[in-house]
Amino acid sequence: MTPEDAVEPVEPTGGPTGDPGGPAGPEGAGGGSREGAGAGARSWEGAGAGAGARETVGFDAWGGEGAGAPRVDALTDVAGVRVGHAEVAGAGALSGTTVVLAPEGGAVAAVDVRGGGPGTRETDALDPRNLVQRIDAVVLTGGSAFGLDAASGVVAWLEEQGRGVRVGPGPTQVVPVVPAAALFDLGRGGDWRARPDASTGRAAVEAAAATGFGQPVAEGSVGAGAGAVAGEVKGGIGTASLRLPSGVTVAALVAVNAAGAVVDPRTGVLFGEYGAGEPPAYPPAEVHAEAVRRLARVREEAEAAGGGTPPFNTTIAVVATDADLTRAQAQKLAGTAHDGLARAVRPVHLLTDGDTVFTLATGQRPVPAGDPVAVNEILAAGADVLARAIVKAVRAARSVEGPGGRFLSYGELYG
Repeated sequence: MTPEDAVEPVEPTGGPTGDPGGPAGPEGAGGGSREGAGAGARSWEGAGAGAGARETVGFDAWGGEGAGAPRVDALTDVAGVRVGHAEVAGAGALSGTTVVLAPEGGAVAAVDVRGGGPGTRETDALDPRNLVQRIDAVVLTGGSAFGLDAASGVVAWLEEQGRGVRVGPGPTQVVPVVPAAALFDLGRGGDWRARPDASTGRAAVEAAAATGFGQPVAEGSVGAGAGAVAGEVKGGIGTASLRLPSGVTVAALVAVNAAGAVVDPRTGVLFGEYGAGEPPAYPPAEVHAEAVRRLARVREEAEAAGGGTPPFNTTIAVVATDADLTRAQAQKLAGTAHDGLARAVRPVHLLTDGDTVFTLATGQRPVPAGDPVAVNEILAAGADVLARAIVKAVRAARSVEGPGGRFLSYGELYG
């Protein structure tokens, strides 16, 4: 294998689970479309002004609750939410960007940052004490601080659509609000300077806009998960959803790039599978022993080659719900969702992690006022779906070998 063909370029993806080459947005999809420009704009006052512009897309648009509405076990099960991926192309590239596009009119949002080394953009705007009421998209990206430039491409695309906080009378006199978080994957493809930029962000948001509601989401080594590593195995993108008895949907999407382990070294079971309902399936002892030996050889190879990759990581996620949460409730959901991260990654929230969880609430399903039990169910579900999304990310990832190193997938090790 030569450095030139070590990492195969992947096109922008928004397609089915496990299909990194799945349906992608057409070139320039949405970028030149101005139909309905301004429809997604809102004023700084937010709650009242933005509510009228909110897309009225619910489960009825899929066939109605209890009427065979499709479920894809993904963030897109929250009606109106779309997801798109794009990867950096070229020799030595192993990085990308994932965009979560909110419905027109935006979504209530919050963030909880618990890692010791975060790389973020516009997170202060989400503080419930501050002015911004709704956001237009969330960007999860590789490339560390450099990769945050991907959000600029998303902001530019949203401006062209007239989506954002209205600051003037013109159809595009808007300021889109696009928080972002980055993970560290620099050099994992071999080229330290191959990282997402504004064009990557634009490609990812165009891929998201080109998808229909309720579409499957590609998982594994795509988008922000292209160069992700989870402990000693290949990380990636994972997503999961849950519909509560109340009809509320809670879903998560995560880019798993943890410093901590996702695999129990005693058994080979993924930590996130413990306590997740059915007892986990334990790999045969001989399979686990061989996996341990193979990982040890990879460590030795990395040390012989110069010490391996820098010990910088970060797991970044979005938890979304169709519940009509207040900003304070959304903030609480971001915090409790971190419990799911702690179940699936051990240890977590380290100094070399930048662990960050965003929440989105589209407000399409009412939550009974003054009923803490209803809110508690949503909070608990946030942790559950995030833990399961992490498991799915690790299971969907594929092994990568190139000038930046060799990263074995859980699937290759354990089947």
